Amino acid sequence: MTRANAIRLTGWLLALAVLALPVLAVLRGWLAAGQWPFKFVTVDAPDVHVPATAVVQVVQPLLQKGFFAVDLERVRAAVAALPWAAQVEVRKRWPDTLVVHLREHQPWARWTGDRLIGSSGDLFAVPPAQLPQSLPQLDGPPGSLSEVVAFYRFASTACAQHGLRVSAVQLTARGSYTLGLADGARIVIGREHSQQRLARFLTVWPQLAARHAQMFVYADLRYANGFAVHWPQPAIPAAAPPSTPSAGNA
Repeated sequence: MTRANAIRLTGWLLALAVLALPVLAVLRGWLAAGQWPFKFVTVDAPDVHVPATAVVQVVQPLLQKGFFAVDLERVRAAVAALPWAAQVEVRKRWPDTLVVHLREHQPWARWTGDRLIGSSGDLFAVPPAQLPQSLPQLDGPPGSLSEVVAFYRFASTACAQHGLRVSAVQLTARGSYTLGLADGARIVIGREHSQQRLARFLTVWPQLAARHAQMFVYADLRYANGFAVHWPQPAIPAAAPPSTPSAGNA
């Protein structure tokens, strides 16, 4: 390349840089940060636990800059911090609209404390007043979520085949399981061979149920070769008050 060509190429590159810099500055919000303000926010959400008004209230303070200067990641993070927000996508629509797509968590169980387990296995927290009380309660030490969920799925399916509904599963730090049934009965299983012991109990449960009119209080399955079942004590009829002799005619 000759010296003249090199000078000519350098001149072209400088000219392109001079032309491109203002465009880049606008796109990055370095210049005209207040131009082309947002006028509308469109919210695409189920509107079950996160109302559209709450989304607008959160993003409005972040839209004070112009169309090209607004930081979409900050907007997305602000919406994602709302309770019940599981997945959030935001985009700009020229010339003055912000579009927010929000998917809510779908809870199917409660976890230790005031957290919920979503349908995808994720944990999330909501205000205590919004905790669904009808969901099953699962409890366990830190790091045991997947184990407890797996045992709950097994236990609830196995019990449902015999007309029993599991409403709670508790795993202690020592690895001992206790099931709570919807009618208040408890099944203490222990820490070893939990699935096998529960299956053994359910095998004979129809015969036990046929011989008792009432539901058991608790069943202890921690025995090596059997189990113990505690049934409610029959009600003792109240004693009749002593009769008072009536006065006769002389």
